Amino acid sequence: MILKDSDGLISDLKVLELGHIVAGPTASLLLAQMGADVIKIERPGSGDQARFSRGNQGYFLAFNTNKRSITLDIKSEKGREIFTKFLKKTDVIIDNYGPGVLDRLGFAYDEMTRINPRIIHCSIKGFLPGPYAERTLLDEPAQIMGGLAYMTGPPGMPLRAGASLIDMAGAMFGVIGVLSALHEREKTGRGRQVQVGLFETAVFLVSQHIAKAGISGEVPPPMPERGAGKDLGWGIYRIFDTKDHRQVFIGVTGDRHWERFCREFELKDLWKDESLRTNEGRRNDYVRLNQQTEELIKTLDFQDVIRLLERANIPHAPVNTPMDLFQNPHLLGRGHFTEATAPDGTSSPLPKLPFIFNGWEGVTRRNPPKLGEHTAQILAELGYSQEEIEKLIPDNESGI
Repeated sequence: MILKDSDGLISDLKVLELGHIVAGPTASLLLAQMGADVIKIERPGSGDQARFSRGNQGYFLAFNTNKRSITLDIKSEKGREIFTKFLKKTDVIIDNYGPGVLDRLGFAYDEMTRINPRIIHCSIKGFLPGPYAERTLLDEPAQIMGGLAYMTGPPGMPLRAGASLIDMAGAMFGVIGVLSALHEREKTGRGRQVQVGLFETAVFLVSQHIAKAGISGEVPPPMPERGAGKDLGWGIYRIFDTKDHRQVFIGVTGDRHWERFCREFELKDLWKDESLRTNEGRRNDYVRLNQQTEELIKTLDFQDVIRLLERANIPHAPVNTPMDLFQNPHLLGRGHFTEATAPDGTSSPLPKLPFIFNGWEGVTRRNPPKLGEHTAQILAELGYSQEEIEKLIPDNESGI
């Protein structure tokens, strides 16, 4: 059966988000895109830190579609009362608050399960339980501490990835845990706490380098120093400059690739060299092969290089900026972007989820919410009368 966008895969799921910036909002975004009813609980007067930082406007727009917002001060007596009502009706709560914040507010996991034994709590913190459990950690230092920045940058120049990779990967691991806990709950009737560590996420992402270090007893060289292709046994596997000052990645990873590469680029002399007809032979002649390829690509315009590579059907990629992606033929052809508008009126295309179900894919049903936009609506759903809501909302600026 092909689902309609309005159906939602998990439209019966109720999710509370206590999140800010990237990790928590990304986890709840993934569930919201698949149809869950996500309520974003925000601090009165300020809300998610990404709302009002000009440098973070893209963050708020990117990670907060398909959510509703209520402002609630959980420190106040009335706020705790409302939050308790939320817990009784919620399937999943996601938080990336600092270590121990919910515990200090009186809502440790044991207390939440006493209120609602079926609740699933996804807690995204800097570290999993252990000696560093009470430390705070952000995406960039997690990449540095976890070995990813060392492996990414040139020797002596550790470099973070060009995206909030650890926050987003941590969010994905959190959602995997939530979905597993939901499956278990069908059998046991009870929820679970899913804990995610950003540091441990970074460590997991460098698994192959850790394994290599363990096997060899040596520190692996950073990727720019060794060349991933040579390390993997491939003679051509890197970025090259074109005549018109563009860049393109070319990966010749098999013998048939090599044959087609030589044919399309008219490399008759290289094809005649039978020692280059295997990956091992090309790897052994890595320096010469890359020098000649570099000289060749510098004589050709970018579009000509792309045309020949497409005809040869070997792995390749233009070096794109985020702006270039708006014109990517594949993304445009499959309608992969959806328009979203932030509360301040700015708008941008956003990518859809990178997976579909029998043709169904998540859509943007709601733009990112204004701070507290749905407070009255959500309070009514919790059972508060119109008279009670009218009394509560005037106090909302200082906190319910």
